[in-house]
Amino acid sequence: MKRKSLIIVILLVCQTFAYAQSSHHRVKYVYDGDTILIDSGERVRYVGIDAPEIGREGKESEFMALEARDVNRQLVAQSKIRLEFDEERKDRHGRLLAYVFLESGEMVNGLLIRKGLARVLCKKPNTKYQSLFVRYQRLAMTEKLGIWAENATTLEPYYVGNSGSKRFHRPNCPSGKKIHQERRVIFDTRHDAFWEGYSPCKRCKP
Repeated sequence: MKRKSLIIVILLVCQTFAYAQSSHHRVKYVYDGDTILIDSGERVRYVGIDAPEIGREGKESEFMALEARDVNRQLVAQSKIRLEFDEERKDRHGRLLAYVFLESGEMVNGLLIRKGLARVLCKKPNTKYQSLFVRYQRLAMTEKLGIWAENATTLEPYYVGNSGSKRFHRPNCPSGKKIHQERRVIFDTRHDAFWEGYSPCKRCKP
C-alpha cells in the first residue's frame, strides 16, 4: 500500500513539473521567423534558432527573411500552441525563450530549421534540443533548402570558432582573438562551421 502511495505521489510531482515547464496559448501576432506575440501579451523568442532578419527603418531584409515569417505565420496562426522552456525562461529583452509546439506535436523551432528558414543558435544553458537542431540543419544544407540555396561563400582563409559559445568569427575579429586556446576551433570554410552547428558572430558577420 505504501508503495502505491509513493508511486501516486511521484506521478503527481512529475505532472506538476511538466505543467510548470510548459503552457498553452494562442498566437496574436507573428513578427518574423522566430518571434511571436501570444495571448498573454508576452513576446516569445524561439529558443535555439535564428531566422533571417527582416529589414526595419528602410534597411533591406536578409535573404529568405520574409519567407521565414510567412511560413512561421502559416504554422502557428490557426493552431493552439504549447510552450516548453529550457534552463532560462527569458532573454535580456524580457522575451520568453521557448520551444513552440503545435497541437500535432511538431516543434516549430525544428520545422523552421528543417525547411532551411532558420539556423541553429544554441546558447548555453539552453541546449536541450541542440543535437536534433544540428541534424535538421545538416539535412536542410544537404538539400539546399531556403537559406542554404545560396552557397556559404568563403571569404577568409579560415574561420575561428568558440566551442563554448558555438559562434564562429573572421580571423581578425576582436571577439575571435579573445577565445581561449582550449575552446578555439579552426574551420576551413563557413560551410564547415554551419555544419557543426556554429552560428556567425554578430560583430564581424563572417
